[in-house]
Amino acid sequence: MNPIIDELKVFTGNGHPELAQSVCDYLKIPLGQAEVFKFANDNSFARIHENIRQRDVFIVQPTCFPVNDNLMELLIMIDACKRASAGRITAVVPYYGYGRTDKKDQPRVPITARLVADLLTAAGADRLLTIDLHAGQIQGFFNIPVDELTTLPLLGEYFAAKEIQDLVVVAVDIGISKKARDVAERLGVPLAIIEKRRISNNDTSETMNVIGEVEGKTALVFDDEIVTGGSIVNAAKVLYNQGVKNAFCCVTHPVLSKDGSEVMAKSDFTEVVVTDTIPMPPEKQNGKFTVLSVAPLLGEAIYRIHKGQSVGDLFS
Repeated sequence: MNPIIDELKVFTGNGHPELAQSVCDYLKIPLGQAEVFKFANDNSFARIHENIRQRDVFIVQPTCFPVNDNLMELLIMIDACKRASAGRITAVVPYYGYGRTDKKDQPRVPITARLVADLLTAAGADRLLTIDLHAGQIQGFFNIPVDELTTLPLLGEYFAAKEIQDLVVVAVDIGISKKARDVAERLGVPLAIIEKRRISNNDTSETMNVIGEVEGKTALVFDDEIVTGGSIVNAAKVLYNQGVKNAFCCVTHPVLSKDGSEVMAKSDFTEVVVTDTIPMPPEKQNGKFTVLSVAPLLGEAIYRIHKGQSVGDLFS
């Protein structure tokens, strides 16, 4: 019997049960027994079907589409675990919904990323484990410990194995340039940045300029998430106009709202590499998508948190 099976418990809502099962497979423990559903009146409900008194509980639930349902499920599950006398509750949120609303950049608007942090804490979460936040300052919205993992090594290793010649990493905007630079350093290649201006609140943006040398190279276009696909597809068009000979896309979170999957399928990218922080149903997958699993990364981080070991050493 695995020595941690009686102490460590992993549960999930309906957000991404496949990822939770893969994490448990990595840890060699069974997925915790729970039911999470909606009553006829649209009220969400959760019940834990095993003893978790004084156990170290991890709840895996990305707050992706349907965002509000998944967020509410997570809050209710945290409350259920707290009332069942769990020893410690860690919210494992591979994709942190509302992460884009991280500052007051217009008059009379909310900072919803902070509100979600307050809700998770008020519900009873003792820790947060997440992956590649849209903005690093979101960590500071919490008054509980936050472990932010990154998929940069995973994505970097994938493209390093391809041994692509004349490669240049391209950040889709200045905001993501730091992470893109880390990818470029891992691959030992130069960095270029696309300067763009967001026109409105509906994900419409205008590409302004390419900073860096891209002519005659293969571009690896990097961003933290794909939503509608419009910005990153426009970036590919601009790069081809600037003389790149080939283009790949590399993204952590495949949000793919509206017809984002179709937009990416029709794009000029040779391959679109994403991770499974968000579920990718068959209807959204096509010949261009390659999905890398974050289950080993999450599983190892959960094990280290449980054992009181360093999570930062995963990336050193």
